[in-house]
Amino acid sequence: MSGPRLLADENIPRSVVSALRSRGFDIVSVQEIRPGMSDEEVVELAKRELRVIITFDKDFGRIALLEPGVPGLVLLRIPPRDPNYIAQRILSALERVGDPRGKFIIVRKRTVKIIRLR
Repeated sequence: MSGPRLLADENIPRSVVSALRSRGFDIVSVQEIRPGMSDEEVVELAKRELRVIITFDKDFGRIALLEPGVPGLVLLRIPPRDPNYIAQRILSALERVGDPRGKFIIVRKRTVKIIRLR
């Protein structure tokens, strides 16, 4: 799959990462690389590897809007309880958005909002 390369923040369950991998996504997780990375280190890794960040952490929204060069961001504003639900919302948002690169995507229970990044 030549789709977007993804980077799961530490707060994304491993089972969600596995579900996305099983659907053919190129995704790595902060949990696998180096748990405890700062937000800035996560952003630098995303920039270096041209990966779209997936996270529950609202701080990344501010960073993505203020700092040029963030490849893309999927911010989850849904209950983080059920990994299957989380994976489904991510998949349906990516399907709807198409290419998430260069976009700040806010995923809520019933809506997906897209903001273009500079």
